[in-house]
Amino acid sequence: MRRVIIGTAGHIDHGKTSLVKALTGIDTDRLKEEKERGITIDLGFANLLLPSGTLAGIVDVPGHERFIRNMVAGATGIDLVILVIAADEGVMPQTKEHLEICELLGIKDGVVVITKIDLVDKEWLEMVKEEVEKFLKDTFLKNAPIIYFSAVTGEGKEELLKILDEKASQIIMKPEDQPFRLPIDGVFTIKGFGTVVRGTAISGKISINQIVKIYPKELESKIRNIQVHGKNVETAYAGMRVALNLQGIEKEELERGDVVAEPDVLKPSQWLDIKVTSLKNIKPFIRNFENLLFYVGTSEVLGKIILFGKDDLKPGETDIAQIFLQKPVTVWRGDRFILRRASTNTTVGGGEIINPVSYRRKRTKPWERKELEFISQAETPELIKYYVEKKGFLGIEERDLQLAVSVFGEKFKELIDHLSQEIVKLKEKEKVLYFSKNAKEKLQNKIIDTLKEYHKNNPFSPGLTKELLKMRISSFIPDVFLNYVIDELIQKGILNKEKEILFLSEFKMIDSTEKEELKKQIEEKILKEGLTPRDFDEILLDFKDKYKAAKELSQTLLKEEILVKVSEKLVYHKNILQEIEKKVIDFLTKNKEMTLSDFRKILGSEISRKYLIPLAEYLDKKKITLRIGDKRILRKKL
Repeated sequence: MRRVIIGTAGHIDHGKTSLVKALTGIDTDRLKEEKERGITIDLGFANLLLPSGTLAGIVDVPGHERFIRNMVAGATGIDLVILVIAADEGVMPQTKEHLEICELLGIKDGVVVITKIDLVDKEWLEMVKEEVEKFLKDTFLKNAPIIYFSAVTGEGKEELLKILDEKASQIIMKPEDQPFRLPIDGVFTIKGFGTVVRGTAISGKISINQIVKIYPKELESKIRNIQVHGKNVETAYAGMRVALNLQGIEKEELERGDVVAEPDVLKPSQWLDIKVTSLKNIKPFIRNFENLLFYVGTSEVLGKIILFGKDDLKPGETDIAQIFLQKPVTVWRGDRFILRRASTNTTVGGGEIINPVSYRRKRTKPWERKELEFISQAETPELIKYYVEKKGFLGIEERDLQLAVSVFGEKFKELIDHLSQEIVKLKEKEKVLYFSKNAKEKLQNKIIDTLKEYHKNNPFSPGLTKELLKMRISSFIPDVFLNYVIDELIQKGILNKEKEILFLSEFKMIDSTEKEELKKQIEEKILKEGLTPRDFDEILLDFKDKYKAAKELSQTLLKEEILVKVSEKLVYHKNILQEIEKKVIDFLTKNKEMTLSDFRKILGSEISRKYLIPLAEYLDKKKITLRIGDKRILRKKL
């Protein structure tokens, strides 16, 4: 069975409720105040089986400007609108505002009905029709049929039913292959049953005993009973007016604006990224940081609008923006919203959600605007790739990705399968994570570069454990991704693993024989440098490709005191220093004291102060000599 939602729109007392009653036999004014005052205050509902068998739920909205919030709540989920204009008054303020709201909510089609034709003559009726046609010229109803109707005589009823049936047959039905969502527009208690909520199912399907969550409060419940147009059913579908009996939830816990949905398909957020359109005739303009009433689904929340790169939004202008709400809402990408000024009780604009769970962006940063512009126009596959790429080595959880693009179930799986060459899907315990191919390649290169650097600096070490490798790259990388990339490098033969140690296949660790040979070469080279060695690092550079190994082994030789550092840059072989010590002791035994000039004569007249002073200080430090003024004496043996 095809299912559509038809909504009324129009000024107060233009005959919307009478029209619905004539079509369905149902009086949608149910409140005592509505009966007494003769006006619709809250939403009214009726059902209509069209001639072709299409089931239409009809939402009758209030026309009074004071009840616009109720009108917006009722307009959520409407597929077709009946714009009602009374023949005796013509186009009025709420006629205009209701049509603007319908347009901003993305309603694409409808019918125009001129009511109360029994109150005017034909000439007047033609004048009203001309006025209506002129009014509709630049709207989505510019080509809509205009029907004359009288609730008194019934004229126009059959023609209206026929046109509604034709248009309903062309409506693209709301998606059943996505999770169930129902924005609540009414909460009440039925004795013996408990709490019941009602609303228009805007996606998916729901069955008795199914577990649901009520957002943004995230209360869990189970469906005890389902009614569609007053009849008990096992399952309700998107495009139906639905009443749900909720188990274990008190009426006081819920309110209009809450959303009944499947678990984990919504996430409360106070920051939303939006594409907003300003109405053509607003004064003053929408200003940056202006506080506006934000209507989405059936909720009304005060929010602050943040424009990017401008101070106001001119009439009729469309741009990207953010809104910060006083309390969280739960929405999907593509959901429509309305903006109104509380101070003047007027609609100023509306648009669609482009990112349902956002964060505070800096409007002064050009890349923020660039990103918003991209996500506002990107197709879903592009958007999936973008969000996965943006997360880099961290990856993005499946639930967060689904929420960001607002696609779930088989449809999401099909998109991921289509992108399988560009996206890596991995499971870590209960979580499913996605990584980009680019992130995988970057991590591979990072692992190779990190191990190359490690091997270069640690030629005697076999390699690194996975934990130490992760610490050198980023401790935030999920283990499942690191393991996946390491395994792929091993399969390609780039990496090897022995026990828990990872190393590059091209790496050849220096063995004990080579090590001893290199140690010997270092000793010989330092010995050859004699009394006037070059800077220690300069000497080690002679070993070229074995520089790092030589440097590491030289530290061992220093610890073993085979080499001795006498200053920051000067290193001597212990044999050279022992010879110097012997010569100085012999000299002081005979001469009692030694000047720097004497020290030069002992070592050789060509030696400079660069070497003399560090060597003299070394002898002092070793307690061979004792400095007194400019002279040194032999330190007494204790």
